[in-house]
Amino acid sequence: MQDRPKIGISACFFHPDPKRGAAPSKTLLWIEQSTAHWVMSLGALAVMVPSPFGDTARGDVGVDDYAGWLDGLVMHGGADVWPGSYGEEPLRPEWSGDRARDEYDIALVRAFEAAGKPVFGICRGLQLINVAHGGTLYQDIATQKPGARTHRDAAAYDLNFHEVDVLPGTRLADLLGEPRHKINSVHHQGIKDLAPGFVVEATSPDDGVIEAIRHTGDAWVAAVQWHPEFHFPRLGVVDDTPLLRDFLEAARAARKR
Repeated sequence: MQDRPKIGISACFFHPDPKRGAAPSKTLLWIEQSTAHWVMSLGALAVMVPSPFGDTARGDVGVDDYAGWLDGLVMHGGADVWPGSYGEEPLRPEWSGDRARDEYDIALVRAFEAAGKPVFGICRGLQLINVAHGGTLYQDIATQKPGARTHRDAAAYDLNFHEVDVLPGTRLADLLGEPRHKINSVHHQGIKDLAPGFVVEATSPDDGVIEAIRHTGDAWVAAVQWHPEFHFPRLGVVDDTPLLRDFLEAARAARKR
């Protein structure tokens, strides 16, 4: 058991909602089952990191404590990023995102980086990592990037697929080998301005939308716009196992340090 890396997964938020049947007056924290199962697929222990913030907060446990205890962090997909996190106003009310979750997520990323622990982002996780380091987003690709393909189909959801081109000379190219791969696409927002200190590792060949990024400095931070946790061989998609293995190797190395 001690040899298994302990991997934190950032929480999604259900804020109080009188229309919700379960605990309508409460804030609920949750993770998607497939995300935990993907992390566990190579033997890691998956742990949801609860938010220490909010009006019910008690005690002195903080994100720094989790960053010190855990070996790595996976940034979960989910709600839109609040445009205020990158200095913009929402273009539409439905793109207002989740400010409370942004503040929690940004604190998590900074804590794990400061502790020298690897961070891997999925979908929103990629967008949040970019914003946390000074980048910006398209609030809505379809309306802000004319000619872009459909990156989110509500009916198809995780069965909406397209190809990505992996850029030569990148770590992702070393991991995946072939330059073009089939992936799922479940997002309507995406990177507009890449954060300083990052490189693009994959793009959508149809419209240039950024699909993977990696930090160029000492911090081990990488992210993909697609959802590895929704990929199964029967779908004919890329095998994301090398990405997870690379992340877990970084987590084991961080623990030894």
